[in-house]
Amino acid sequence: MRVFGVSFDDAQKNAAFRAKYGFPYPLLCDTERKLGLAFGACVDASDGYAARFTFVVSPTGVVERAIRTEDPGAQAAALLELLPRD
Repeated sequence: MRVFGVSFDDAQKNAAFRAKYGFPYPLLCDTERKLGLAFGACVDASDGYAARFTFVVSPTGVVERAIRTEDPGAQAAALLELLPRD
């Protein structure tokens, strides 16, 4: 499994945010809102912030689940319950 974060911030802001919170995964930059628009996390390219979602994408690129993130602190535990175990 691979994990990525995406935000509308630039690379410098994402790097600082990642370092501040010690995220072990990369944060991708969507400064033009292309992913946000494609995945429904924003409604317009001028939106300042994306809605928080977790997307589970298969190895073939199919979005298997889209989960609106209501509680970011509990999201990881909830997501682990949905994923198949080896």
